[in-house]
Amino acid sequence: MSGFFGVASKEDCVLELFYGVDYHSHLGTRRGGMAVYGENGFDRAIHNIENTPFRTKFDGDVGSMKGNMGIGCISDYEPQPLLFSSRIGSFALTFVGKINNYDELLQRMYDTTKVHFQEMTNGTVNVTELIAALICEKDNFVEGIQYVQGLIDGSMTLLLMTQDGIYAARDKMGRTPVEIGHKEGSYCLSFESHAYINLGYEDYKELGPGEIVFVTADGVKTLVEPGKKMKICSFLWVYYGYPTAAYEGVNVEEMRYRCGSMLAKRDGDSVHPDIVAGVPDSGIAHAIGYANESGIPYARPFIKYTPTWPRSFMPTNQNQRNLIARMKLIPVRALIKGKKLLLIDDSIVRGTQLRETTEFLYRSGAKEVHVRPACPPIMYGCKYLNFSRSKSEMELIARQVIEKREGPNCPQEILDEYADPHTERYEQMVQDICKMQNFTTLRYHRLDDLLESIGIDPCNVCTYCFNGKE
Repeated sequence: MSGFFGVASKEDCVLELFYGVDYHSHLGTRRGGMAVYGENGFDRAIHNIENTPFRTKFDGDVGSMKGNMGIGCISDYEPQPLLFSSRIGSFALTFVGKINNYDELLQRMYDTTKVHFQEMTNGTVNVTELIAALICEKDNFVEGIQYVQGLIDGSMTLLLMTQDGIYAARDKMGRTPVEIGHKEGSYCLSFESHAYINLGYEDYKELGPGEIVFVTADGVKTLVEPGKKMKICSFLWVYYGYPTAAYEGVNVEEMRYRCGSMLAKRDGDSVHPDIVAGVPDSGIAHAIGYANESGIPYARPFIKYTPTWPRSFMPTNQNQRNLIARMKLIPVRALIKGKKLLLIDDSIVRGTQLRETTEFLYRSGAKEVHVRPACPPIMYGCKYLNFSRSKSEMELIARQVIEKREGPNCPQEILDEYADPHTERYEQMVQDICKMQNFTTLRYHRLDDLLESIGIDPCNVCTYCFNGKE
């Protein structure tokens, strides 16, 4: 994933930019970057943050960079933001999203222009540079942004800073958010709404799908009105979003409480655990919601040791990710031995880490481990965000089980049955996953309950990874 932050101020904004970007550190672990514009023109810094936090790597840059405007990002992928000089002006660019037709667009540029690219990421052209080149095919930035939004297959939300102000454009289907904050003499733009609260900003506006605005220290001007159709990612609430963030007016923490409550209502009196626990950190709020609804005590039978361990999905090597995930969790044996545990995680993707966590609880003396994922079975790889490092849908545990039952190349109508919690095939899939993972019982959050937990019009929420519907 990625997150960004921008500031347009009447005063030097570098320190605010620094802290605003840092508040997005939960969204990426590989690259961090800041670009500013001031009386000395554009300046930029990009660092690798794989083994050192953003705040530590950029602490020295805060003292040397100066500007009254700036944009920055945390990214799991290409270095950003990048600086460009073009016939329509100089600018800095950062984006969040996924370009599925990257190869096609790149070849199109080679075939129709004499363009060349300099930024290379893992031997390929940096996607941010490709987007910038496409924008510059038009006569101004607004036309260029709309042009790219029409070309791409996937999603794109961006911040583009010129010497006059900052353009912000939300993905045309609103799959990712853009929040604007305001205080006297300054406006900020943020992926996460909580990032500006401690900097003294108040909520000003949330961009609608496809909306493009131009932001200066003096105000916010809408250049392209928002569209009527939206498909914001449901997984922002389930997993990615920080508890203090809100999207479309719905706070992440509150949504997770409702999610856990609905899981408890579905269970009813069918299980009798001694304690309810959440897998740190994204399962905790769901577990609190379950405990509050059921009356079963909430406890922390294992604690995540965070001072030195990076996030578990940061390494590209699966074995290394599994090792880190295992090393980070330290058992509280007094809360585990002889106990029946009900464990809530945000999701089950491949199942490897949760299986190891379950085995770790059994080795620590757990009598039973009941598992309640806070979302439905993940059936499809995300087409719109860099949601998972899975190279193939067949890495998803649900699809592995389906292939064993149905063979390769399962027809779509059969896949639809497996995604429907009212069918026998769905129940068989859940039972198979339960046995594979060595859970005592397994019950997924239902899609209808998930949508009710979020609480906005279901037509405005993307659930592609659960049911394959766009």
